[in-house]
Amino acid sequence: MLKFYFAPLSINARRVWIALLEKQIPFEPILLNLDGDQCSAEFTKINPLQRVPVVIDDELILVESLAILDYLEAQYPATALLPHDVNAIAIVRMICMICLTDLQPATIPLTKQLVGLPVEAATVQTAQQRIIQILQFFEGLDDLTGNTFTLADIVAGTLVSSVPMFGISMASFPKLTAWLERLSARESFQQTAPSSDQIQAALPNLKKILETR
Repeated sequence: MLKFYFAPLSINARRVWIALLEKQIPFEPILLNLDGDQCSAEFTKINPLQRVPVVIDDELILVESLAILDYLEAQYPATALLPHDVNAIAIVRMICMICLTDLQPATIPLTKQLVGLPVEAATVQTAQQRIIQILQFFEGLDDLTGNTFTLADIVAGTLVSSVPMFGISMASFPKLTAWLERLSARESFQQTAPSSDQIQAALPNLKKILETR
């Protein structure tokens, strides 16, 4: 059976978790608390980068969420999470790349501020402005807020849903707000959403990790 190493507060792991549930792939969940257990000899042997997610399928070990999502889509094609149209595929890929290379990095200084680490005001302002620019771009994409559920919904949805905790209002993004409401009604999103207790318990560990970034 496929093994899935994850941490409840990891957005990277959550997107893989959602894909596994949506595609109804049987898997064994293996929890890491990221309290130092990611640095254990056992886990380091599996992933020398010492981070989640990790998927082990037979003898194949995969790290990095987008690579894992691509593998799951190719190896388990039932319940497809990629469209067939070439243009639509390109847009899904575009959204995923924007999230990974632009939106997610912009949340890092805001997350540092959230856990009580010092961050320069100018850095916070720049990050907030960048996130708003990306949200404005996403607001105009019918492919993101439409009715077909794809990898773009998973990758963007797990990130955009975290934006309000950084003090950024979604009031100016009615399409995105409605889209997030639809996503939050899906069983996969509900099952993988961290509880308030899990969030509070993970914050000290998250702070230690962010101190090194």
